[in-house]
Amino acid sequence: MTHPWFDISAGKNAPTYVTAFIEIESQSRLKLELDKDTGYLKVDRVLHGAVHYPHSYGFIPQTYCDDKDPLDIFVLCSETIPSGTIVEARVIGLMRMTDQGELDDKVLAVAAYDPAYTEIFNITQLPVYQRREMRKFFEEYKTLENKEVKVSDFLNHDDAALAVTEAMLFYKRERDNLFRKYGRGESVSDGRKIALK
Repeated sequence: MTHPWFDISAGKNAPTYVTAFIEIESQSRLKLELDKDTGYLKVDRVLHGAVHYPHSYGFIPQTYCDDKDPLDIFVLCSETIPSGTIVEARVIGLMRMTDQGELDDKVLAVAAYDPAYTEIFNITQLPVYQRREMRKFFEEYKTLENKEVKVSDFLNHDDAALAVTEAMLFYKRERDNLFRKYGRGESVSDGRKIALK
């Protein structure tokens, strides 16, 4: 079985165009996340309160961050992208936030071939209400669980591209350790590559 984190490329045109693996569909209250041992999606919880994910949410394969997870990504699309799907996404910005005191940045992107977003290349081009919607969601989605999330700022494409690059490099440095930890055996020179064309 293909493991979404280890066996799919971050994208041959990264860091601006990346492969996003979608864990959670837009408008869902069901918090799905990658089970790192098996590569399947598992149910983590149902969100408390009347909140739902405003856009498709997942991660960029073959990336790694200080929170011990792959780099998170929000993908804006005019249609619902099903959970367990890969999509080529164009990186437009970064939402800087902390979750219970830990840095937990979210890359913001648009579906690369969605005509509704063909002219969006930077976070400043995104309507203000969409930025407010994402900020509000993350500030409130854990409130009823008595957990604090703070969104500090929205950063532009260049900052987001740098974050993607750093997460890709961190993954390469830690790949052998991750393979051992999650029973993947010995890594090859650059891993298997399943990328979107």
